[in-house]
Amino acid sequence: MSPTAILPDRSLQESLSHDGFVFVRADAMRHALEPFGSLDDWQTFAASWDTLEIDEHMADGGRYRRRRHGVFAAGAEGAVERQPHQPHYQGLDYNPLNGGIARWFSPIAPEIGEGHSLATILEFCRTLFSRLVPQVAAWKIEVHQFRIEALPGGEGLPTPEGMHRDGVDFVLVLLVNRANIASGTTSIHAPDGRELGRFTLTHALDAALVDDSRVAHGVTPVKPIDPALPAYRDVLVVTFKRISQQ
Repeated sequence: MSPTAILPDRSLQESLSHDGFVFVRADAMRHALEPFGSLDDWQTFAASWDTLEIDEHMADGGRYRRRRHGVFAAGAEGAVERQPHQPHYQGLDYNPLNGGIARWFSPIAPEIGEGHSLATILEFCRTLFSRLVPQVAAWKIEVHQFRIEALPGGEGLPTPEGMHRDGVDFVLVLLVNRANIASGTTSIHAPDGRELGRFTLTHALDAALVDDSRVAHGVTPVKPIDPALPAYRDVLVVTFKRISQQ
């Protein structure tokens, strides 16, 4: 799909440009994704969250986060291409809890990285974000699969670093699944700390789109509703960062 394709809901672009963020309900998100490819392998895509591995880099000692990671690259046009596996790095200014080191995570499985659902999501993001900053010739894209587990007698922290920015240009947070959990509410804040919006991702494909240069975001802890049953929140986080041209 060409990046010149018309977005079915131009209000996404307008809201993100005007406010620095936009929350999107699942039906609207599905409609927005349709021109950019298929979600026909969504069941397999969502099931891959069951294979995530424990995040061994949690400075708080937590064992409640599982994840996989992959890096892609794209221009304003052409293919979105997966890159050799590499670490994820955030400076301490952006992640005071876990930043300052190169963190290696297990790679996203090849069949997921090459699947229709992820390709559709990345093409949608590339088109939307390239429209917002048309002067960008190349993007570094990082894809994170997260499962936050709410363990019996405790809670899971989707953003253990607190209210934060990621040090990129744009962020997509897309709900894949949630089971037996309460809370997990996303909030958006201005640089001066004012809350600008609040939204709970409750259904698969509910999403938040964020201009990371303008606003901070965070998510409240999740707790099990029934402590006797598994409780977790599965999200896909995609970040786009412009690549400086020499």
